[in-house]
Amino acid sequence: MTKETGLRPENTVSELHRLSLFAIVKLLKKKELTVKELLECYLQRLEEDERQPRESRINAVVYKNKEEALKQAANAPADSLLGGAPIIIKENLHLLGYPVRCASKILSNYKATYSSTAMLRLLKNGASIFATANMDEFAMGSANENSMHGFVCNPLAKDYIPGGSSGGPAAAVAGYFTSASIGSDTGGSIRQPAACCGVIGLKPTYGRVSRYGLVAFASSFDQIGPIARRVEDIALLLEAMAGHDEADSTSAKLPVPSYSKALETPIKNLHIALPKEYLGDTVHPQIRRAFMQAVDFYEKQGAKISEVSLPNTDYALSIYYILSTAEASSNLARFDGIRYGNPSKKAENLSDLFFRSRSEGFGDEVKRRIFTGSYVLSAGYYDDYYMKALKARRVVYDKYMAILKDADLLMMPTLPYRVFKRGKDHEDPTEMYRSDVFNVAANVVGLPSMSLPCAKDSLGLPISFQFMGRPFDEALMLRAAYLYQQEHGLPVFENAK
Repeated sequence: MTKETGLRPENTVSELHRLSLFAIVKLLKKKELTVKELLECYLQRLEEDERQPRESRINAVVYKNKEEALKQAANAPADSLLGGAPIIIKENLHLLGYPVRCASKILSNYKATYSSTAMLRLLKNGASIFATANMDEFAMGSANENSMHGFVCNPLAKDYIPGGSSGGPAAAVAGYFTSASIGSDTGGSIRQPAACCGVIGLKPTYGRVSRYGLVAFASSFDQIGPIARRVEDIALLLEAMAGHDEADSTSAKLPVPSYSKALETPIKNLHIALPKEYLGDTVHPQIRRAFMQAVDFYEKQGAKISEVSLPNTDYALSIYYILSTAEASSNLARFDGIRYGNPSKKAENLSDLFFRSRSEGFGDEVKRRIFTGSYVLSAGYYDDYYMKALKARRVVYDKYMAILKDADLLMMPTLPYRVFKRGKDHEDPTEMYRSDVFNVAANVVGLPSMSLPCAKDSLGLPISFQFMGRPFDEALMLRAAYLYQQEHGLPVFENAK
């Protein structure tokens, strides 16, 4: 087996869809593989999925553009980082001429009139973008069931959720429709679906990747990040996207390391902290056992392991849902049928146009969050909810930073529960909100976080752990994850047949 691909060399050509991004780049640069061959392989698999009955269809991809991807690959510099490699992006990222529908009826006819900075950097660094992926509407959800395109199935078990809101990008990688994809993470929306689908997902530090051209959900939480099956693939994509952008006032003026070249640099005196609040009774016993086995691996590798307390962790979920819904209610006000969005054809006057366009265009989950956000921002409740949540956010941030002054990384399970069954285990929306409890803190405090699969549960579904690191120190987090991948190995999950 080769470390780069996980394949035997003689099977490389016959199993193109299983190649890692890192392996693809090497083969493309050696001219032992063409972008056209790869695209035809991926598109054939997507067409096979589209022919399946609805309940068996993964439904990860909602738009394809082979011709444009081939043009992008042809324009890729010969010495580019990604060499023309094809990838998939989430449907809330602007790429000129591609639909940006955010899985919402209100944007069903909208196409991008410009490209996001992150996408332009990917193209400049040699990516070709051949498809857009399904998602929860306006990135609001944890199951990828809130979408105008219909639900997404988990490729590992089609009656289970793929996670959300980047369920499409994660399922596309897990289903071998692409080697890598780009998602967005507002409260775990890259890491949670990566964990559900048994792949790797990284949320960069807030400000590491430009948000310009990402359709905003909650502007102080949103980040763009990569999903892939190998750590070196994640490093390549982050390196290709990251960097300062004058168009984004929250973008950090910091140099971007060569993440991929630094992966094999030995880690000395690694100190990993385990927050005891993430290992309580709410964690499923199988997840706790698998997590502690991953901790044991690092201890055997010479890492110092210590237990720490983050007593304000319980507040992170409340802080997130107060502040993110407040920001969403403001950000989504522009979709009124005049400035943006499809106008209602039933409106009788201007006021009725606003009301009907938004009522017809937004789904239930989006409406729920807009109502909640409008409530916490309203007179009489602003100080009691919004202002208190802002103050509490600072308290939580200070506590995390105090722990990370001593420890290099925080380590915890990605999910407290096993993967949910689709449409069954979360009829109460607050149950799905609670499933985000281990993920939202990284967005609340703006720190980098990465989910990595480590085991299978008794049903064969993924169990993952995650790291949280110091601001802008994604490199150390990637090196720690790479050590696990190379020395311990990642579990192999069967893709959908």
